[in-house]
Amino acid sequence: MRLFVALDFPNPIHQSLRELIARLKPECRSVKWMRPEAMHITLNFIGEVDTEKLEPIRAALAHVHSTEPVEMQFRGLGFFPNERRPRVLWCGVEASPNLAEVAAAVERALVPLGIAAESRDFVPHLTLARFNTGGGPRRDLETLVRAAGELKSYDFGRTRETEFHLIESILKPVGAEYKRLETFSIVKGLA
Repeated sequence: MRLFVALDFPNPIHQSLRELIARLKPECRSVKWMRPEAMHITLNFIGEVDTEKLEPIRAALAHVHSTEPVEMQFRGLGFFPNERRPRVLWCGVEASPNLAEVAAAVERALVPLGIAAESRDFVPHLTLARFNTGGGPRRDLETLVRAAGELKSYDFGRTRETEFHLIESILKPVGAEYKRLETFSIVKGLA
């Protein structure tokens, strides 16, 4: 099974992102647009594991907590690694400091199970689109860079999350399908 740990967010934010993608998609057909309903904040990508690891993973994640819910504001657009050679168009996430703490606690809980620690720093974001290796036609790139520049401070919404999820990613020809396996409370004692 292919697993990851993530935070979800409410429908109005998904709807704001759906409207943005609908606006940009006709102008930028050379990129692979993500489905807004499948978007989430990945805390840890576990990857492929045998089914016998599922219960130990669940048990480890049950011990991950914070003193407060995670607060997030979805704002602005940008590119990884940069505008000149983009691989990803992203929506920024401004979060309370405990989001990074929860992500680090998830990682610490999983490492003893043989799940490798992330090699990169945790940077919360939503992937909106992925570019082909060549970056696509220059016109598409210019359109996206211009649109991202106009939306650098656009606010897509805010949320206060009290749960995180263990999710299975099932790869299909039309894209990944996500199946929520378990939900965990961020703040101990909250159900």
